[in-house]
Parts: sequence; C-alpha cells; structure tokens
Amino acid sequence: MGSDIPFGFGNLGGDLPDPNDPRVQQMMQQLQQMMAQSLSSGPVNWQLAKQLAESELADENIVGPADQAAVSEAVRLADLWLDGVTAWPSGVSATDAWTRKQWISQTEDSWKQLTEPLAAQMGEAMQTLVPEEMSGMLGPMADLMKGVGSALFGAQMGQALAKLAGEVLSSTEVGLPLGKTGVAALLPGNVAAYAEGLELPVEEVRLFVALREAATHRLFTHAPWLRSHLLGALEAYAREIRIDEAAIEEAMSEIDPTDPEAAATMDLSEVFKPEDTEQQKAALARLATTLALITGWVNEVVADAAGERLPTM
Repeated sequence: MGSDIPFGFGNLGGDLPDPNDPRVQQMMQQLQQMMAQSLSSGPVNWQLAKQLAESELADENIVGPADQAAVSEAVRLADLWLDGVTAWPSGVSATDAWTRKQWISQTEDSWKQLTEPLAAQMGEAMQTLVPEEMSGMLGPMADLMKGVGSALFGAQMGQALAKLAGEVLSSTEVGLPLGKTGVAALLPGNVAAYAEGLELPVEEVRLFVALREAATHRLFTHAPWLRSHLLGALEAYAREIRIDEAAIEEAMSEIDPTDPEAAATMDLSEVFKPEDTEQQKAALARLATTLALITGWVNEVVADAAGERLPTM
C-alpha cells in the first residue's frame, strides 16, 4: 500500500493530515455529513441506494391502465392453465404492473433481508481502521465508521439494483418472491424489450412470463417454508464471511473523499476472505440445491401448462 494514512488522506502528502488544512477540513465535513446520514440508515444506506439506482432509470416510461389490464389478463389465463397441471390452487391474490423504479421500491424489504447481515459485519470492521495516532484529530469519527460501510454498501446496492431493474421481467425473477406475498407483478417495459430481442409477439412472451410468475407464487404459497429456508441459507453464509481489514484500508486509501461517485465504483470483491468455511460450503450447497429444485419444478409445470399453446416459447 502506498500510504499508511487511510480514507484518501494519504494523497495530501506528509505523514499525517494537517487538521488546519482547508482541504482536510472540507473532506472531513463531507465525510461527517455522509456518515451522519448513513449511521441513521442501518447497515445499508438505502436512501443513497435508491437515489443512485433511480438516477440511472430516469427516462423510463410510466405504466398505464392498458399495461395493468394486459398483465392482469395474462396472469388470470396463466393461473387457469396451471390449474390443469398441478393440484395446488392459485397463490396469486393480486396482480400489478411495475416500472423499473417501482420494482426497486416494491422489493426493498426483501433486499434488506438479503444484504444487511453482511453489511453489518463490514460496518463493524470499518470501526477498527482509524489509527490510534489519528484518534485525537478525528474524535467521534471513529464511532462513525459504520456510516462509511453503510454508504459504501448503499452505493454498491444502488448500482446493482439499477442493473437488475433493467433486466428482470417479474417479481420472482431471481428465484424467490421479492415483492409482497401473493402479488404477481410483471415489468411491461422489460417484457416488451425482451420480446423485441427474441423477435416474438409481446403477447406470447408476456403470457410465458406470467406462467412462470404464477407458478412460482403457487409454489411459495403452498410450501411456505421455502422462503425462510432460502433466507436462512443466505444468512448462514453471510455470518461466516470474514472481512479483510487490510484490504478495506487499502481500498479506502485510494478513494478521493471529494468524489461522490467514488464509493459507487469501489470494488468490494477484495475485502472478503476468499476461502469458504465448511459452514459456508454447507450453506451454499443447501442454497444451490433448493434453487435448482425450485427452478426445476417451475420449468416442469410451465412446460406442461403451455403445451402446444405457446409453441414458440
């Protein structure tokens, strides 16, 4: 590492940053504001995540009544077809059509469950990175290091959510219901783009996506233990992750605190210990097996339900 001074201050030159230097004072003010906001946000600064994600999705079209009606009809027909291939009744209590931004807001609670255990560990590790010789100058900043981790995870989640929002077709695209229980939701804009890429009629693609959405809701409604089983495996994996504090310090030393986009572009892949523990391997095996079974069941019933009705899919 090129400097022993963390958090970007090494770029100022000298052994220790001068607290009277206007540049240091400006950086400290920005960091204090960022961390004060993040500290009250929990392990992940979700306000920052949503702001960053939505800023990348600023030009999307709204979902109108015609889209809502088309999604509702597709899910209704999909459930009718599924009734003929499975004894489980419908798991859909309502339908919805989302924009990409709505997908982010509607799935936020699920992402919190999935990411906050890991983010909390990183926040605790961040508190250990303030050198003793700087503690007098930084004062309460040492107690606010969790805020740095919260902001970093918020920025990273913002990027990830924006990317996913541009690709997902429904609320269950990642293998488990991310929205409210029983609400079958499609993203008409993404479905239309997907159909265009396949050069297929959007009506057929919408119905196929609705079949997968309705089938997944049916499965999770009548096997309610599946969701907690998946989340339990993810949480078990996260509990065993070890943070490489030296890697965090090195990564932070390369960040310019005056650049608000630096946290979003920081590569966090190097800060986690690369070798999985035995407990993590077991958790991953449970997770992979369960997801494979879910995907297999959905594929099977959707294929049976579609039959010759959707030959192009």
